[in-house]
Amino acid sequence: MEKLLRSGVKEAVKTIYGADADDDMLQVQKTRKEFEGDYTLVVFPLSKLSRRGPEQTAGEIGEYLVRTIDAVSGYNVIKGFLNLVIAPAEWDRRLSVMHAESDYGFTKPGPESETVVIEYSSPNTNKPLHLGHIRNNLLGYSLSRIFAAAGNIVIRTNIVNDRGIHICKSMLAWQKYSGGRTPESEGIKGDHFVGDYYVLFEKKLKEQAEELIAAGSEPETARDNAPLMQEARQMLVKWEAGDPGTVKLWQMMNSWVYEGFDVTYRALGVEFDRIYYESDTYKVGREIVLRSLEEGHLIRKEDGSVWIDLTDDKLDQKLLLRSDGTAVYMTQDLGTAVIRYNDYHFDHHIYVVGNEQNYHFQVLTLALKRMGYEWAEGLHHFSYGMVELPEGKMKSREGTVVDADDLVEEMTATATAMSQELGKLTGYSEDEKQNICRQIGLGALKYYILKVDPKKNMTFNPRESIDFNGNTGPFIQYTYARIRSVLKKAEETGIADASEVTGIVIPNPKEISVIKLLDDFHPLVIEAAREMSPALIANYCYELAREFNQFYHDFSILGEENKDIRNFRLRLSELTGRILEKGLWLLGIEAPERM
Repeated sequence: MEKLLRSGVKEAVKTIYGADADDDMLQVQKTRKEFEGDYTLVVFPLSKLSRRGPEQTAGEIGEYLVRTIDAVSGYNVIKGFLNLVIAPAEWDRRLSVMHAESDYGFTKPGPESETVVIEYSSPNTNKPLHLGHIRNNLLGYSLSRIFAAAGNIVIRTNIVNDRGIHICKSMLAWQKYSGGRTPESEGIKGDHFVGDYYVLFEKKLKEQAEELIAAGSEPETARDNAPLMQEARQMLVKWEAGDPGTVKLWQMMNSWVYEGFDVTYRALGVEFDRIYYESDTYKVGREIVLRSLEEGHLIRKEDGSVWIDLTDDKLDQKLLLRSDGTAVYMTQDLGTAVIRYNDYHFDHHIYVVGNEQNYHFQVLTLALKRMGYEWAEGLHHFSYGMVELPEGKMKSREGTVVDADDLVEEMTATATAMSQELGKLTGYSEDEKQNICRQIGLGALKYYILKVDPKKNMTFNPRESIDFNGNTGPFIQYTYARIRSVLKKAEETGIADASEVTGIVIPNPKEISVIKLLDDFHPLVIEAAREMSPALIANYCYELAREFNQFYHDFSILGEENKDIRNFRLRLSELTGRILEKGLWLLGIEAPERM
């Protein structure tokens, strides 16, 4: 509807004033509730073209629109704002158009579509996925669907951080303290098993550091000089040198972790088109750094380490290779970016990484530009806030994180308990109960996380997220299931198909409110991609579900005696269900047929 109005205003300005209005002058928005009207045109920018006062300009444009566009039935002017009234019959027509379009809201890729690479998850192979990873995965996967729905060609990627000093810590701890135990022998999921040894390393390291501190060392020096830390650094050098025994140990422990990760990814319902490994990409990164050093873009210090000087860009100097020749995170990210560009020639590359890495991605982009990679302009850091629990922050080193597997299991159990309390599982088989509670639990988890502005820090409260009322995933899922139940009853009772409306139906205000929201869906998907915000989709789904439920409460659908009105309401219900299902899909949430 807004597109139609903008086009009409542009034509009005051309016809009345003989001027061309730029798109940024055509500011059409929803009319505020305290005023009469459906859409409001901000007239002030157009006064420059009309050379008249805002109120006169608004009146002249309003008259033109009423005269030339059937959809516009009236207008009123409040200072420099033109409030337009849409004819109720137009909303019936608009509903028919949307209902007839099976892919309504989604844009198919075309010749002009851009290629967007989205990186998310990025786990370390020294620990299992935790609550922080869940927010990362859910944001990244939802973004991938939103960008695809907006007409882009999307490549979903993951970079596994499978090398470095942190990996060597868990390897060394297993080597020294495991006694040959394996995940299979202990009956423990592989990523949890390896993560336990990372925590054990930190525990033993702390004990050694405390002894050195007692002997007079400074805390930071004590940690760096502790025998375990020295051994871990030696192991990293041996690994990068290709020492067979070290590489074999690394391969075995990583295989345990990958098996565990796959289980968690399946439980969360996320997937990737391509997985990259830091153990491969850091080599390319090192070659890039050494070549750039020869070309004079970098500096080598007296200890042999290689740096990039970004002081001219108001940053500082950044280490790219250590004095012993080993790579740092920045080295592998340089290599990964170049490899991915060569693989996909992307227009945009989005890194879904927490806001504690803002500086890192500033450096990455500037470094690539300095090295001559012009496509680095297309790199974007999707910087999101941290997720905490009511009791505070989580710490991997201390083993105080909330494990992703445990949280998924807890969400399903909480959904089961609350559904039983409310009597919502009566009449279902055990398999049906388990599947529905899994859908509800995961839906609650995903929605609770995704409805928050991604830039903000958030606190996750599991039980609060599973509420069948209010702004929650289960409330939206239940609305969808309610609509499916109505449509199923219509089919079972032999009521005519929803497309069979023989005359024009004048919708009531409640119905118009729902249709307006349905009309917003397509532009909202485009906006969500532009703003990189799944929260826009999440809160839209809630608003649509709430408006539909208000309509459902006040008006009968199947009990309506007028056939045209009844079928109009079935059509409204069917399209609402379809859009709710699409909206939930964009968030990676399943829409249960029954609840």
